[in-house]
Amino acid sequence: MNGNGINHSTMQEHATASQSVAKLDRAQYYLICPNCDLKLPSKPVKHRINAHCPQCDTLLYRGKHFLLHTNLMLALSGLLFFIPTLFIPFISIRLINVNFSSNLTSGAFALFNEGYTTLGLLIFICSSVLPLLLFLSVICAHWGLKHHHFTVFKYALVTFQKLKHWWMLDVFLLSIAVAAFKLREYSIVTPQIGLIGLIFAQIIAITLILRMSVRRYWQRWHPAEHYSEEQISSHCQHCHLSQPHTTQCRRCHSPISFRKKHSIQKTWAYLIAASVFLLPANVLNISIIFSNGIRYEDTIFSGVVTLMNGHIPIAIIIFVASILVPIAKIIGLAYILICIQLKSSVDQYHRMKLFLFVKWIGKWSILDLFVIATTIALVDRDQILDFSPGPAAMAFAAVVVFTMFAAESLDPRLIWDTTNQPNNKNEASYEE
Repeated sequence: MNGNGINHSTMQEHATASQSVAKLDRAQYYLICPNCDLKLPSKPVKHRINAHCPQCDTLLYRGKHFLLHTNLMLALSGLLFFIPTLFIPFISIRLINVNFSSNLTSGAFALFNEGYTTLGLLIFICSSVLPLLLFLSVICAHWGLKHHHFTVFKYALVTFQKLKHWWMLDVFLLSIAVAAFKLREYSIVTPQIGLIGLIFAQIIAITLILRMSVRRYWQRWHPAEHYSEEQISSHCQHCHLSQPHTTQCRRCHSPISFRKKHSIQKTWAYLIAASVFLLPANVLNISIIFSNGIRYEDTIFSGVVTLMNGHIPIAIIIFVASILVPIAKIIGLAYILICIQLKSSVDQYHRMKLFLFVKWIGKWSILDLFVIATTIALVDRDQILDFSPGPAAMAFAAVVVFTMFAAESLDPRLIWDTTNQPNNKNEASYEE
């Protein structure tokens, strides 16, 4: 920082962004849409204008040039809010004149202690490990960029791209509200300071995910070479470089394949496995409660029916997340696969939207498992009120994981393989 209070790194980022825009203004180049393989001539990037594929509506690039160092500040801030929630309680209850509290890891460790090791590990990874890695991946990307360390830079960005679809802190926050509604019938529920940290971490993470452009980071590492329409035939899914035919990306050295290997077979395998576990997940008991010496067993559906008596909004949330969404995901992905295998060229656009919706909504199915983890952490063992997961909990966890894996394994470009693509002279659509 100089005597006038001007940050040189900020000035450099503004200058680099301006140079990139000027360079694009001078040259017309082509790129390939990563979700439908449509070749598109790119217009110069205009400030605050986003470019979308005219065929599948995929966001190709953002026109607004966010400063990269702001992403670093967001990641560091998110980490500072998130780490304390691993140890500081976010909710407490008063039961039999004794206070019990829960932090972000309490539910997972309570499940470990009760012998539900696999379920506890799933909760621990989704609620604690993945959010931590998301923030760290951004920090590591900046470190790798600053110190020109290719391996750290590359795999930090790969990690971010993979984990942003598995971000579940928003689901966890909703599960806290559901658990609080359930427990207030038996005890006094009080929010704690850790809840503030979770809320701020969620707000920062969503802002970071919306701002973060992996393509722009790779442009800073090594600006893309511009190719004509006849030259390009491959697109790297990691650094988003459109380039001539190759088996290894010229910029990030990642393997490039025409399609994901065995995508249809893997997706069918995951869907069949999820369907097998769907029946016991809905028929067997998912939770068991002892209250005043009486044993209450609930399936997912009976729990929804019970909540309808006075807690209709919560009942609707549980019904949608735990019953409707898993079934809809299986049916939706099966429909897409059947259309692909029948080589149907009808309504690919809506099938693409269906795929993106299924991929986004998949994580919300884990809501009921987060509720179980929060509840078991708060309710003490061997007291007047006792809670434990039922045999359906593991089956339901398998349904959630397998349906998410199914969405990840399906290559959306297969949806468009039978399409008579529009004239390649069509340009991307632009919007603010």
